[in-house]
Amino acid sequence: WNLLTSFVPLTVLIALVLGSILGGLATPAEAAAMGALGGMVLAVLYRSMSWTKLKESVFLTAKATAMVCWLFVGSWTFASVFSYLGGHDIIADWVGGMDLEPWEFLVLAQIIIFLLGWPLEWSEILIIFVPIFLPLLEVFGVNPYFFAMLVALNLQTSFLTPPMAMSAYYLKGVLKNQIELMDIFRGIMPYLGIVIFTMVLMYQFPGIALWFPDYLFGVYIP
Repeated sequence: WNLLTSFVPLTVLIALVLGSILGGLATPAEAAAMGALGGMVLAVLYRSMSWTKLKESVFLTAKATAMVCWLFVGSWTFASVFSYLGGHDIIADWVGGMDLEPWEFLVLAQIIIFLLGWPLEWSEILIIFVPIFLPLLEVFGVNPYFFAMLVALNLQTSFLTPPMAMSAYYLKGVLKNQIELMDIFRGIMPYLGIVIFTMVLMYQFPGIALWFPDYLFGVYIP
């Protein structure tokens, strides 16, 4: 009964929101509105809906949206100034002068992103640092789909690597004094190994990531 009343409704709501996007029935903004409405309906059914909680949810949504928007403003400003001053050309010339193979460039880029995941969150890495590597993809003839999927998988490590392991703090917030943070960090290590192993598999067998984009859009030709 607990499974039917808690897990199943939330799973159905998530499936409907994501399914409407993937099925082309709604834009992401429209799907988000559907998800918000569905969340309100579930709150009413669970008898936990109140004016105080509604105001709090609106406030937290506005706060998170403002934070993300200012991140975009800051990253766009940083990227614009960086590009205007010739930063992209300097990095492209520096990396190009190292005479790297494409796979060596991919490994170097992923190691840098992985190390950045320790002190930074995924949003800062994605918005500020990843655009620095984008002009180099054409230089090394790297499939942008493949690079994007590697980055997306690599960014999962930013949720798992201390000190900014957000997943650890989420779990600590739920369990509170029932578990120590260091115990959570130790428990995370096997999952971190799984992510790294999956990245190695993608390097060895790019078709894991590329078969579907190639099927939809055709084989990428640099």
